[in-house]
Amino acid sequence: MTNIQIRTYRDEDGDIVRELFTLGMSEHVPSFFMHILKQPPTQMLLMCVFCSLMASSKSFLLPVLAVTLLLAGARQLVVHMFNSYIETSLKKDLNNIGDVYLKEKDSCFWVAEIDGRVVGTVACLPAETSPGCLELKRMSVRRSYRGMGIAKDLCRTVADFTRDRGYPAVVLYTSVVQTDAQKLYEHMGYEKIREFVIPELVAKIVNVTLLEYKLDLQRDGRKN
Repeated sequence: MTNIQIRTYRDEDGDIVRELFTLGMSEHVPSFFMHILKQPPTQMLLMCVFCSLMASSKSFLLPVLAVTLLLAGARQLVVHMFNSYIETSLKKDLNNIGDVYLKEKDSCFWVAEIDGRVVGTVACLPAETSPGCLELKRMSVRRSYRGMGIAKDLCRTVADFTRDRGYPAVVLYTSVVQTDAQKLYEHMGYEKIREFVIPELVAKIVNVTLLEYKLDLQRDGRKN
């Protein structure tokens, strides 16, 4: 049986933590690109471009090329969005984990370690939009170590920390394309309480939908 150790973050973990976060976020580019392609406005735009060029040019090659270029542009937009989010997250807290998460009693940052190698992360701090709750953040597990119960252990660590400090619930946010994460949280007792589109213009255009989950500790929502 694999020995998984969950411990508090140390300064020497910084580079590997940032690497795990960056790799984990980048994994979602393909699924989010497919999410955009499934949106009716996207399909309508591609169809209109194809049909109008087909009718005006009497050529099949030109509309195919135009649609291909639009798809390539859309994928680059998704890559740009994720890179911008990664950069913002690094500046906001992941470049300064000690100050953001470890100086207050109601916040913390943990890493999961196997054979001396950091393979997962999670954090929590008081939720900005849900007073009286802690928010689970920065959950990430290296791809080659998934399916070993690491994410469940990290979720339990946050729940225990939250309960020990007298908070009634944990909240978290994930995106609509992160289906594996949604299954994990629901298995651990979290309930989806709302869906909403990020208010930024580009996010509205491509329908960037976030899901808010809540774990009610007063009902002992933990699951093994």
